[in-house]
Amino acid sequence: MSMNLSAKLDELQRGDRQLETTVALCEIRTQLQELTKSVESCQSEVSEVKRDMVTIKQELDTVQQVKEEIEELREYVNRLEEHSHRRKLRLLEQGLTLFLSYAILAAVLGMLQFGYNTGVINAPEVNIENFMKDVYKDRYGEDISDDSVKTLYSVAVSIFAIGGMVGGFSGGTIANRFGRKGGLLLNNVLGIVGACLMGFTKIAESYEMLFFGRFIIGVNCGLNTSLVPMYISEIAPLNLRGGLGTVNQLAVTVGLLVSQVLGIEQILGTNEGWPILLGLAICPAILQLLLLPVCPESPRYLLITKQWEEEARKALRRLRASNQVEEDIEEMRAEERAQQAESTISMTELICSPTLRAPLVIGVVMQLSQQLSGINAVFYYSTNLFTSSGLTDESAKFATIGIGAIMVCMTLVSIPLMDRTGRRTLHLYGLGGMFIFSIFITISFLIKEFFGYVQEMIDWMSYISVVSTLCFVVFFAVGPGSIPWMITAELFSQGPRPAAMSIAVLVNWMANFLVGIGFPSMKSSLENYTFLPFSAFLAIFWIFTYKKVPETKNKTFEEILALFRHGNDRSSLRDSRLYGEEELATNSSKETVLSDATTANHTHATDKL
Repeated sequence: MSMNLSAKLDELQRGDRQLETTVALCEIRTQLQELTKSVESCQSEVSEVKRDMVTIKQELDTVQQVKEEIEELREYVNRLEEHSHRRKLRLLEQGLTLFLSYAILAAVLGMLQFGYNTGVINAPEVNIENFMKDVYKDRYGEDISDDSVKTLYSVAVSIFAIGGMVGGFSGGTIANRFGRKGGLLLNNVLGIVGACLMGFTKIAESYEMLFFGRFIIGVNCGLNTSLVPMYISEIAPLNLRGGLGTVNQLAVTVGLLVSQVLGIEQILGTNEGWPILLGLAICPAILQLLLLPVCPESPRYLLITKQWEEEARKALRRLRASNQVEEDIEEMRAEERAQQAESTISMTELICSPTLRAPLVIGVVMQLSQQLSGINAVFYYSTNLFTSSGLTDESAKFATIGIGAIMVCMTLVSIPLMDRTGRRTLHLYGLGGMFIFSIFITISFLIKEFFGYVQEMIDWMSYISVVSTLCFVVFFAVGPGSIPWMITAELFSQGPRPAAMSIAVLVNWMANFLVGIGFPSMKSSLENYTFLPFSAFLAIFWIFTYKKVPETKNKTFEEILALFRHGNDRSSLRDSRLYGEEELATNSSKETVLSDATTANHTHATDKL
């Protein structure tokens, strides 16, 4: 533009062209105005560039600040991880104290009640059927058919499971309203009433009283199967939770054995003694009423559900025999923070929760694996089973006692294995062994039928049948006997645990009822193939356990909850088994904290821009 102005001036000076001076000056003025505008535009652009440079510097400062905050958060998470690791190590160092042993002994009397009433109906089957025949004849003046008597006896067996369903389903409500200890104490009233009804059945000459007594004691046992595992899992130290949880099953097996021993003809298995045998169910209830009041309420219930921290500290000091209970309090607080969203969860909310659906399915299937394994067919009808295998009545009853003794011994063996080998591994071993020997039981029945005309073969196959049944029971005691009760309580945090236990125990008792009422008909229909459906179920449960069930050994409730919160896929389960202590839950929490922090700071920086 300046060159144009110079050219114009030169032209004017030379006078080469005849231009009007006014016109030339207008053109020069116009070009000067354009030049001024260009200069002003350049100045504006320079100012914008300066502002952009200031903004970029601010962005760089914000990014640097975000980096520093992330580093601080990383250091904080590392310190938190180290603190959590030290806390867990201290929790794993806790031992079994005298008062904790006392509290567990007092609590598991409820499971002993369950075991006793499960097995007590087995041995006096013939005596109870004779009593029903006599009562019916006295009432109606005619004999009752054998099929009708068998049906009445099946009702006496299975109505116990119906009561168990009612009690098990009510367990969560009772646990939340009255507490774990309070619920157990109130439950003993039902135990005493049910035992009295059964004990006075013969005096009243009413088999309806037997049915009602069995139903009431079933409600009592259903509540026990929900409340006792919950109470023990909440008072047990982390490193002893598996072994002490197995004490539930030990009490069940002891109850079974006691009922079987007392049920032989030489003691109470007679027409006069069987009402006393049933009425002795009053003893565990009275004993628990005497022992349990000294025990504290569950510290987790006091702290997380009731928010009574000082009461929880007092309970922990008594249970741990130490004033140093901060690690336990911290672990409970961590669990409380992890499950605040489900703190008042109901059964409907539990079923609809996507996060809790996977552990609920696992808990339910684990309960089914216990009942549909065929073990209750052995418990309820073992005497009849052994008799049909070729044993004499007396030998069959002693073989049934052998089942109880083996159950007790193998449960004792599984107590130290539970926290060493792990729940998942033992459950797989148990289901696999039961599957194999259920096949052997079926084979022994078939060979007995094909070679029944040879006396030596009958004797030999009777021996094989008994041994296979005993081995079947051995593998049940190793895993499926105790683990479903324990792992259901472990898979859930404090809030949803009562509702989850109610659902799982209800399913357990429903399956118990179906096996109790359906096994005689199934035995009549399938005959030698009676155990094949149980074999199929065992195979399905083994595959499910292998694919879906995580290992909960030495994991806090917080870590187990985190495992399902971040997806219970196959890779997560593999990682949890490989790194079994705490890395999976800790790393997941760490990544979540860093991700949230990065997102928040990035949003903050974007807003500034």
